[in-house]
Amino acid sequence: MSRFTGSTWKVSRRLNYSISETGKELKKRPYAPGQHGQRRSKISDYGVQLQEKQKVRFTYGVSEKQFHKTFVEAGKLNGIHGINFLVFLESRLDNIVYRLGFAKTRAQARQLVNHGHILVDGKKVDIASYRLAPGQKISLRESSKDLKVVKEALEAQFAHADYVALDANLVGTYARYPERNEFLPEINEQLIVEFYSR
Repeated sequence: MSRFTGSTWKVSRRLNYSISETGKELKKRPYAPGQHGQRRSKISDYGVQLQEKQKVRFTYGVSEKQFHKTFVEAGKLNGIHGINFLVFLESRLDNIVYRLGFAKTRAQARQLVNHGHILVDGKKVDIASYRLAPGQKISLRESSKDLKVVKEALEAQFAHADYVALDANLVGTYARYPERNEFLPEINEQLIVEFYSR
């Protein structure tokens, strides 16, 4: 299954969850799209688990195949499977580009990476799923600093997460792995573990 490229607003309303993490999608019509959107029927345990998985998968814009592969990898580490999994997703290059404020959305951040605008430790990396380790430096190619999307994102004065830092020269650092309480607070990752453990 390929990566979803449709309307994230519709998906947000269907899942009753803000994929952009801004809450904007739910302000106007906080119910599912379509004529029966305002009727909420009770969903099964499986449905609840599936919904939680979809919330996270659409938030990070990852294909089902890549999502599951990351989940399996996270299970090989010591510690809590669900938390390790979310930290893996949060450590993706496209996500950290977004967290640093180089892009207004993760989709924009993914494009910046895919089109070769992003450097990691001074070298071009054009793989959005590249997993960063704490201490790595993320920057824009010199010629990319004038891109309209970058300028607009930086002007928006995005509130950075505490585990990333951006200096005056627009060099970002993935300072440390995030604590679980620092991102996606509404997500219950244990439901995703249960979904894949069926």
